[in-house]
Amino acid sequence: GLTEFNFAQNDTAWWIPADYDSYEKLYRKTLLSGIKAVNTPMTLKTPDGIYLSIHEANLTDYPGMTLVRVKNTQTHFECNLVPWPDGVKVKGRTPLKTPWRTIQIAARPGDLIESHLILNLNEPCALKDVSWIHPMKYIGIWWGMHIRKWTWYEGHKHGATTENAKRYIDFASSHHIPALLVEGWNRGWKTWGAEEPKFSFTEPYPDYDLKEVVSYGKKNNVFIIGHHETAGNVPDYERQMNAAFALCQKLGIPAVKTGYAGVIIPRGQHHHGQWIVRHYRKVIQTAAKYHIMIDAHEPIKPTGIRRTYPNFLTREGVRGMEYNAWSEGNPPEHTTILPFTRMLAGPLDYTPGIFNILFDKTGKHRVHTTLAKQLALYVILYTPLQMAADLVENYENQPAFQFIETVPTNWDETRVLDSRIGDYVTIVRRNGNNWFLGSITDE
Repeated sequence: GLTEFNFAQNDTAWWIPADYDSYEKLYRKTLLSGIKAVNTPMTLKTPDGIYLSIHEANLTDYPGMTLVRVKNTQTHFECNLVPWPDGVKVKGRTPLKTPWRTIQIAARPGDLIESHLILNLNEPCALKDVSWIHPMKYIGIWWGMHIRKWTWYEGHKHGATTENAKRYIDFASSHHIPALLVEGWNRGWKTWGAEEPKFSFTEPYPDYDLKEVVSYGKKNNVFIIGHHETAGNVPDYERQMNAAFALCQKLGIPAVKTGYAGVIIPRGQHHHGQWIVRHYRKVIQTAAKYHIMIDAHEPIKPTGIRRTYPNFLTREGVRGMEYNAWSEGNPPEHTTILPFTRMLAGPLDYTPGIFNILFDKTGKHRVHTTLAKQLALYVILYTPLQMAADLVENYENQPAFQFIETVPTNWDETRVLDSRIGDYVTIVRRNGNNWFLGSITDE
């Protein structure tokens, strides 16, 4: 907790404000002197054109680090750890291993992306057998809820029906997409927003025949990705976790998307505090016992733990695609900043691939993008579990969808050709003998 960063000059910084519960913010660009407190990674450019990234690695049994500018200074920051409800920052006994504090220094912004420092500061793989871990693309019963076509909870607009799932499996099967995420499949969604939300992670809604959907998927070579939204009720999830993962293993559901939207229970705990860092680790270790891969939403930031537990495929922890459905949206520059900030921490479940950009007939909401940019995001935004997020009808008879079918989700080599943070970025990635090029700009 005594770590300090004292910068020699008033550098330019790309940053999001410190928040003990969320990283879902737009990035700001100011001088260091314009910052009060930040979440890491924070990316800097010195007046001489040197690039820096400040973050942490191997966050294992410790709270997340934020940085606070020291009063009456312009460029002096001290580490401020996310506290327990009683105000204590860290609880433990010696010998206690703290995370690494990392400073990456580069001559050009692309060198930050090409670095493996964060990963390399983690322990080697803890799993004996990793043959069951496999990157893949997926579609989902998901965007429809965000644009209010469907609901997560049961009723006449319920999205997660057996019929809907089969229609999505048919599409996935005919377009070589190996997986389907189904959200809103399980009992409990009506308790969303309650003082103590309660979900069942083993009982489907009556209009969703879980076994039938999974076996229909199997017949068509499509895996189902499970969904465990806790709405922040961590103790309730921990009570059910073993049974939930055992059910997935029994049925042949290889991956689960977890969620922690809302205030953490018990009250006073934070998404980025030590208590829940322990919880996220417990989830990964438990999932590994049942051969389940995890995509966590509302997570703690990545710090390279996927080296030790490679079943932690990806996570959110970003202001992602969903914001375009119900807010003023993400500005075009957002995705030109992410590769140099949040993505330096690790893989990103941004959920790209919206083809129906002007989906809202009232004109109030839209995705600030072009179709070509949506395709380029599959190369720019790395995640081994990658979504094509639109409604499947918007992909039908769309020649552009062929690119999504073809583009790999994992790579052997990455090179950043040219970039200016917040303006443009061009990345080429190699899978086997094939190179893919993605290039995006701001407005």
